[in-house]
Amino acid sequence: MTELLQQVRVIDPVSGTDQIADVLIADGHIQAVAAQIANISADTQVRNCQGLILGTGLVDLYSHSGEPGFEERETLSSLLQAATAGGFTRIGILPDTSPAIDHPALVAQLQKQSSASPLLNIWGAITLDVAGKQMTELADLAAAGVVGFTDSHPLDNLGLVRRVLEYVQPLNKPVAFWPCDRQLTSNGVMREGANALRFGLSPVPASAETTAIASLLELVAATGNQQVHIMRVSTARSVELIAAAKAAGLPITASTTWMHLLLDTTAIQSYDTSLHLDPPLGNPSDVKALRAGVRTGVIDAIAIDHAAYTYEEKVQAFAEAPTGAIGFELALPLLWQNLVETGEFTALELWQALSANPAKCLGQKLNTVTPHQKAELTLFDPAQTWKVSRKNLHTLSSNTPWFGKELQGRVLQTWC
Repeated sequence: MTELLQQVRVIDPVSGTDQIADVLIADGHIQAVAAQIANISADTQVRNCQGLILGTGLVDLYSHSGEPGFEERETLSSLLQAATAGGFTRIGILPDTSPAIDHPALVAQLQKQSSASPLLNIWGAITLDVAGKQMTELADLAAAGVVGFTDSHPLDNLGLVRRVLEYVQPLNKPVAFWPCDRQLTSNGVMREGANALRFGLSPVPASAETTAIASLLELVAATGNQQVHIMRVSTARSVELIAAAKAAGLPITASTTWMHLLLDTTAIQSYDTSLHLDPPLGNPSDVKALRAGVRTGVIDAIAIDHAAYTYEEKVQAFAEAPTGAIGFELALPLLWQNLVETGEFTALELWQALSANPAKCLGQKLNTVTPHQKAELTLFDPAQTWKVSRKNLHTLSSNTPWFGKELQGRVLQTWC
């Protein structure tokens, strides 16, 4: 099939360009990009794309798969469909499945199940059964094709963290940590501050995250590991620590999640359990710092951290419900409307944090939107309105605070 996208806005964070152009796509490749393309074959499908956005495919660093083990929440098939519908051409699957992705056989099984697009980046577990005790056979997992290593859970044994940092260096794979001191978190469910007191929910101090980040940064400096990624950054002080570490030359990358950029603790007054996240939503000052961190590059990437749950699991008291929310089909529309349309971010800045930069964190590259490159693209209509409903979602779950609401902006097509 040959398609001509006429007068589409092309956003290419790889080359740093934002322009209006005609784009000709045939046989999964970009054939031409020009101000106007006139010479086309008779069988070319011509689309008027004025007002539409064509960008490099979106890349998610990490999300949760219900399969294997919790297929009632999410199957691998529904996960991939939701990701494609949201404009993602590459997604990272965390190893906290059941069984955990701690053996090459499970890596091979998932690779076989996901032979279709989008590209599945599988994270291998750092420890057996992601229990934080005994290291997996990291070299075997690397040979099996994992994109990198993480437990997706905080590791409280700093001796183990140091050994991991030393062991993974020869494997040339990123290793991702979620810094969090569970002793400081205790039974908290909401970021410490005035709103936590007002809503009567147990607080989580910012120091639960920042002390763990400080410890991790010291170990990175001591071991010289150059492929460490810090996951789920959620506080203003964390941004300061990471900025200082980068300024000192520490070779780290970091990410926050899309919901931590959009919402703060004031949203929790609804007690919607889809807002029960871990780490919890920040205070307004945290959100401001996170947004600035993404814009300046201190925070390299925006992750989706998609986590599907059944209706029954989420219909509980706020503190008792499992943490997490879905996001693949919602992230781009909501980020665009709240960050780009308001003028806080440029289109290139947002696309960089959702596309090229996450790929870099994984040691991967995206193609530029230029002739003779494979088409790994997302076509987005920032003006189209739609309702978040079971009918319009591809994921099996509906645990999102935007369920039942009308959004503006929707992905029209994804080329993988």
